[in-house]
Amino acid sequence: MKTVDIVVPCFNEAEVVETFLAETERICGQIAGYRFSYIFVDDGSRDATLPLLRKMQQENERVHYLSFSRNFGKEAAMYAGLKHTSGDYVIVMDADLQHPPALIPQMVKELEAGHDCAAACRSTRDGEKGLRSLFSSLFYRFSNSMSDVKMPQNAVDFRMMTRQMVDAILSLSEVERFSKGIFVWVGFDTVWIPYENVERTLGTSKWSFKGLLKYAIDGITAFTVKPLKLIRNFGILLCGISLIYILATLIKTLIMGIDVPGYASLLCITLFLGGTIQLSIGVVGEYVAHIYLEAKDRPVYILKETDLAALPEGAKDAASGEDAKEAPRA
Repeated sequence: MKTVDIVVPCFNEAEVVETFLAETERICGQIAGYRFSYIFVDDGSRDATLPLLRKMQQENERVHYLSFSRNFGKEAAMYAGLKHTSGDYVIVMDADLQHPPALIPQMVKELEAGHDCAAACRSTRDGEKGLRSLFSSLFYRFSNSMSDVKMPQNAVDFRMMTRQMVDAILSLSEVERFSKGIFVWVGFDTVWIPYENVERTLGTSKWSFKGLLKYAIDGITAFTVKPLKLIRNFGILLCGISLIYILATLIKTLIMGIDVPGYASLLCITLFLGGTIQLSIGVVGEYVAHIYLEAKDRPVYILKETDLAALPEGAKDAASGEDAKEAPRA
C-alpha cells in the first residue's frame, strides 16, 4: 500500500478545519491501495485552531500537527510540512476548501500514469473581486515575460507530487521562498488539472491586498534579475538622450546666443529624472533586501509544538534548536 502525506497550512482556520478533514477523509476513503495521513501546520494562529488540531490528532491516528512559535507565513508553513513528510507521495492543499478534495482521485490517477506532479489551476475566477483578479492576471503575465520560470495562468499551490520532486524542492533552502516558482523551477513532468473557482463559505481570507502585492514582488524578484537589467538599459538610454540634448543646446547657443529656458519643461524633466532615480533605487533595494535576509541565514520557521515523536533531520536543521526538539504533547 502506497502512502500519501497531505500537508495543510493553517492560519486562524478554526471555523473550517474540522469540516476540511471530514470532507477530505470522505474522498480519500474511496481510493483503494493508498494510505493517507495529514500534517496540519499551525502558522501561529490566534484562534482555536491549535486546540482543534490537538483534538483531531487524539481522535485520528493519521492526523499530525506542527505549531509555530509565531506567524511565519504560508510559505514557511508549506516548507515545514514538506520537511516532515515521509510518504511515497505528498499533497499540498489549503484548509479553506477552496482547493476541492474531489480532485485528489484524479491526481492519484495522473501520478499512476507516470507523471511526477499533478497540479490544479483555476479555469475561472468567478466570485473573486474584479480588481484582485485583474492584478493577479497582470502578475502572471509580467512575471512570465520577465523570468525564464513560466508559471501557468491561475496556478495554485494545490498539487500532488512524487517523493523525488518533494526532495528536490526541499534542496532549495532559501529563506525568502516563493513556492509557485520553486515548483516550476525544479522541473519534473507536471500535468495541470483545471477546476472552477470555489468561493470560500466558511471563515475569511487571510490575504490582504498589501500582502498579495508583497507576495507578487517577492515572486518576481526571486526568479529573475531582468528588472535590474531594465534599469541599466534605461539609464544608458537616458544618458544617450542627455548627451544629444546637451550637444543640441550647445550648438543652438553658439549659433543663436543664450536663450532663457522654459520653467515648465525644466520642472517636468527634473521630476521625471527624480522619479526614475527613486524607482531605480527601490528596485535595487528589493534585491539588496533579499540578499540581506538570506545572508543572516535565520531559520525559515521555529517549531514550538508537535505530536510527532521524532523530527526528520532536515526539520531539526530548519527549526530552532531547543524548540525543534521539544517533547511531543500527550
